[in-house]
Amino acid sequence: MIRRPVAWVVAVVLFAEALGVAMLNWIMGNLVDAQNMSLAGLDPDAMSMSSKIGGVVFGLYFALCALVALLVAVRDRQPAGLGRVLLISVAVVHGLLAAAAWALIGRSQFIFMIVMLGLIVLLLVTYDAQRGPAAAGPRNTEGPGGPEGAEEPQDSQAAGGSPLTPPPAPTTP
Repeated sequence: MIRRPVAWVVAVVLFAEALGVAMLNWIMGNLVDAQNMSLAGLDPDAMSMSSKIGGVVFGLYFALCALVALLVAVRDRQPAGLGRVLLISVAVVHGLLAAAAWALIGRSQFIFMIVMLGLIVLLLVTYDAQRGPAAAGPRNTEGPGGPEGAEEPQDSQAAGGSPLTPPPAPTTP
């Protein structure tokens, strides 16, 4: 199966990206502070501090997304709820970073971001909502009519109806 290796690779690379993004922003903050740089009259201390805070926040974001991918790999189940939202958002972030990399940095960084985007999307789409024999439901081995004397389900949802099917009209005795 291809699912588990993809989840492990995504988790490892996202952890590495978390560390790299945090380290890069921290170093840039230190450079701004050491050279007392200013951009359009902004306070150099504020620029330095905001770069460091931004690096920590994005590093934690990537680390949290990596943790979700790691849980997907360990549990071998589809991410749900907030985990799925985080993985979708990190895929969007990689798409935006790929566009910026193509315009500003170069082809190799663009290719890395697109490969990561592809791996995250592959991680999201390769897991089914239900898997395994228990998810398929009980098998009917007694022919097309089912077991003799079996009752039809009374619940409209169990009978294949939609949960929005109106209830049956009341009858008068």
